Amino acid sequence: MPWELDKVLKVNAAYAKSFTKGQLALPPARRMAILTCMDARLDPAKYAGLDEGDAHVIRNAGGRASDDAIRSLVISYKLLGTREWFVIHHTDCGMETFTDEVMRGLLRGSLKTAALDAKGWKDVGPGPGSHEGDYIDWLTIRDRNASVVDDVRRIRNHALVPGEIPIHGFVYDVRTGKLIEIPEATAEGRACS
Repeated sequence: MPWELDKVLKVNAAYAKSFTKGQLALPPARRMAILTCMDARLDPAKYAGLDEGDAHVIRNAGGRASDDAIRSLVISYKLLGTREWFVIHHTDCGMETFTDEVMRGLLRGSLKTAALDAKGWKDVGPGPGSHEGDYIDWLTIRDRNASVVDDVRRIRNHALVPGEIPIHGFVYDVRTGKLIEIPEATAEGRACS
């Protein structure tokens, strides 16, 4: 059996035995959505004070405003009534440790897990790799605060996003647990109607 599967199934069995949240409504109770990174150190429920059923949490590598993230936000608003959105990136993000070209080169060499050392990312597994990574925009991050601003701006200016939704921009500090507002991002995301 895979490494974690047995543990997950045991914990789920205990959770399901005492489960009491089966009557939660489909729309999020606090009418909010958070776009954030998939990093395991981030727990939006804890840092934003959420309970099950309170908010939509959309996660991807870097918490970036990809087409799919925007698709989810639009569904969150249009069909489920969210009225406020948060874009939350974080300190010490892995997306800051490589560029699109580095990722493409790694994938061309091998599909095995790469390793990071003082000189950067390198392949340690055998090939073959694939050139399919050449066709993906990996949405890497060079400037954390600027990426929050860019993502809020992209969401705000998207043709399917209504102007009345305020979009806030933050960075979560993985060392302190604090949310740090990026004022320029929040200004970009200000509701305009």
